[in-house]
Amino acid sequence: MLSTLAITNYRSLLDLQVPLGALNVVTGANGSGKSNLYRALRLLAETAQGGVVNALAHEGGLDSIFWAGPETLSAAMRRGEVPVQGTRRNKPKRLKLGFGGEDFGYAITLGLPAPSLSAFALDPEIKTEHIWAGMSYRPASTLVEREGAMVRVREGRSWRSVNQHLSAFDSIFSQLADPEAAPEVLQLREQIRGWRFYDHFRTDRDASARLPQLGTRTPVLHHDGRDLAAALQTIREIGDSAALDAAVADAFPGARVGVVQHGDGRFSVEFRQEGLLRPLSGAELSDGTLRYLLWVAALLTPRPPSLMVLNEPETSLHPDLLPALARLIIHAAGKSQVWVVSHAARLIAALNQSRHCHAIELEKQWGQTLVKDQDLLDRPSWHWAD
Repeated sequence: MLSTLAITNYRSLLDLQVPLGALNVVTGANGSGKSNLYRALRLLAETAQGGVVNALAHEGGLDSIFWAGPETLSAAMRRGEVPVQGTRRNKPKRLKLGFGGEDFGYAITLGLPAPSLSAFALDPEIKTEHIWAGMSYRPASTLVEREGAMVRVREGRSWRSVNQHLSAFDSIFSQLADPEAAPEVLQLREQIRGWRFYDHFRTDRDASARLPQLGTRTPVLHHDGRDLAAALQTIREIGDSAALDAAVADAFPGARVGVVQHGDGRFSVEFRQEGLLRPLSGAELSDGTLRYLLWVAALLTPRPPSLMVLNEPETSLHPDLLPALARLIIHAAGKSQVWVVSHAARLIAALNQSRHCHAIELEKQWGQTLVKDQDLLDRPSWHWAD
């Protein structure tokens, strides 16, 4: 489980360290930085997929996502005695992302390359990467260290170089996942690759979840929900079928969801509701009902990940469904660390009923995203390696 997320110079996240729990609920007013925090976590996940540089390019490059305020916000600026203004930059532009966990911590630093004639001269470079044991970085706890093109791993009290020519656009996760030379890299890569993000379930008229789809065992629902019927049937056969029935009945008393198996190998959803003489097909379901079933399939996965991130799960749901969704999320948090980014008061209130719920309310001051009421003593222990 992650204990700390740290971000420096990503959009409004100038210098943010967030303590984490088993169930984390991120709230805040519009424009407070919730989406930036979510996107920074997704960017961090791209390191294990080998796509962090491409992901930055799709966001407009390092200049576009870099903190837009002054390098230093003086006390006089904060008091309003002088206007907020930029000064000469004394430090190179560096985007830093990292986390501390129960077993390992990881941090990556990205920056602009030296001027060149290359057509890719605007691509950011990976400057440093570090993996350490424990929740907070210390030089003595460092296990893997990357500086520029050189990577070394700790061997007892000494260091061994394992690569001296690593490309500036390649993470150590894509080049050094060797179970013998660097087992920590392999273990951490597979952990990060297992993180799941759900933020774009399709429920429109032409959504795949409404239509018959090829059915194969599906322990993990696709991020857009296209394999809903197969995922529900997988829960029936190898997951918690009783929890599936309970989650549906909790939201729709007397209702039951089933899966129709067509002769050509395709599966489709059917929904039996109290008072109706026939089941409803996926094409007949309302957006809210279909979206709730998608959340049921995602959260009752027979293969729980180490981290599951839900971005605005209340979208298209009637407020009366939110307490049932909250109970489903709390159930999932017993097997996975869960993040919920939301501004639905009723969902937030229901999640806060769990003793494991860790509320993170964001606010913005002088363009900078902060954790509300967090002072120096509340901030988790965190040190960047560079």
